[in-house]
Amino acid sequence: MESTLFEYHKQKTIQALRYHFISRKEIKVMMILVNVFALLTAAMFFFKKISPLAFLTSSIMWFLMMLLFWFILPRLVYRKSAMFKDSFKVRLDDDTLTLFNEKASRSWDWSSFSYWMETPHFFHLYFNQRSFLIFPKDAFVEDVETFARDSFKKHIGNKA
Repeated sequence: MESTLFEYHKQKTIQALRYHFISRKEIKVMMILVNVFALLTAAMFFFKKISPLAFLTSSIMWFLMMLLFWFILPRLVYRKSAMFKDSFKVRLDDDTLTLFNEKASRSWDWSSFSYWMETPHFFHLYFNQRSFLIFPKDAFVEDVETFARDSFKKHIGNKA
């Protein structure tokens, strides 16, 4: 396949990182537990079973968790990664995926990826639970985006 030039746009990339964090199983479980806890404390406060301080504490915990996973972590990862501030080309072949620019080049066999995920603006290719590459979909024209999706299905297989 012919290579496609792309750049990472800050707001869309941060949104993609949010999807990454929110899709993690351990974070989903923690968010559900904190939300249930917050609802229980709200109900207990309404029925005057707990003090306002306990309700305030659970509300602050819920607020901090949402702040952390929705704003702080994605921006922190974006800021620390030099990759998101550069332009790249990607080439999808039968055996490899190659990412390159004028500074460097790196190829991965398709077997290096364990699974992939598609979000509204990005393809996420995972090596493992915490290590991944993301490619913006708007960098591909429609037929190339379809080709990329088909390549990921064919070579990586299980979509998250």
